[in-house]
Amino acid sequence: MNCKNCHSDNTIKYGKLGDIQLYKCKDCHTKFKSDDSLFHMKVPANLVTSALNMYYEGMSIKAIARNLKQEHGTMPSTATIYEWIQKYTQYATDSIKDYKPNPKKIGDIWIADETMIQIDGNNVWLWDILDDKTRFLLATKISGSRKTQDAQTLIDKAIRTAGKEPKQVLTDSLAAYLDVNYGKDAEHIQAGIARESEHTQKIERFHSTLKTRTKVMRGLKNIDSAIEFLDGWLVHYNYLRPHHALDDMTPAEVAGIDYPYENWKDIIHNHKPSRYIGRAHKPRTSLRLKDIGFGKPRKRRPNKSKSVKRKLAQTPSISTTKLGRGI
Repeated sequence: MNCKNCHSDNTIKYGKLGDIQLYKCKDCHTKFKSDDSLFHMKVPANLVTSALNMYYEGMSIKAIARNLKQEHGTMPSTATIYEWIQKYTQYATDSIKDYKPNPKKIGDIWIADETMIQIDGNNVWLWDILDDKTRFLLATKISGSRKTQDAQTLIDKAIRTAGKEPKQVLTDSLAAYLDVNYGKDAEHIQAGIARESEHTQKIERFHSTLKTRTKVMRGLKNIDSAIEFLDGWLVHYNYLRPHHALDDMTPAEVAGIDYPYENWKDIIHNHKPSRYIGRAHKPRTSLRLKDIGFGKPRKRRPNKSKSVKRKLAQTPSISTTKLGRGI
């Protein structure tokens, strides 16, 4: 039995899991099973990779379960699929932590945009900034407001990722973009103000790219899961998803990144996380985003209706007063 990780034949039997024989590689010390399922899992690995790919392509978890039933004859629960997504999303985000785009490959025109989504009953803002040349998603974030400081945080994060400053930044007509520092020689062009139609077309093209992601994010229950999903979608979009406009190459390839994995299957089978990643999802608490922005907060005015009701409640009624006098 050759090792599934390094393909070495220097392997030994390492006990059994039910009726399935386990093996251990003496060269890379990887433990694996004789079938196609992942370690500590009973389902074949292709079910897990299919679920991850379908999820980050925009399918809901319920739709994924139905699709797996039709294609493979088994229908895992939505909780099981979510655990797969949560676990191997951490594998994917860990796999890109040492990779950065080549500043010489990144273009000089960036496109920024924001859109509102509802998570756990709260309206939050989803921000993105994309390199027009390589289609590489430079930065993404979630905020509870849509102000200048939010836009500045997005730009600063994109500059750190790209290793350079842009020459042009295309945005919509949001006023928060007006006071942002884009760089020493950067030009800010608003699509609603610019005369050239190409700027508006690039923004609209970018909007269509985000539709598959925001459609799924509306089903998320809290901010924790939304942030986790953003990390996984960034890996899927930049490193695994080929683009027709890039001659079927990924944005990472065009940006000069030599990423060793081609798909979710490669990540799951071959990546060794630098930290421990648990199998079951952890209980989550509701997290509220702070509303950040410039200026002093407005003073809260007392609610007159409540104060009037409180005074009326403390004032004795007419019948009580007369009854007291009679006694």
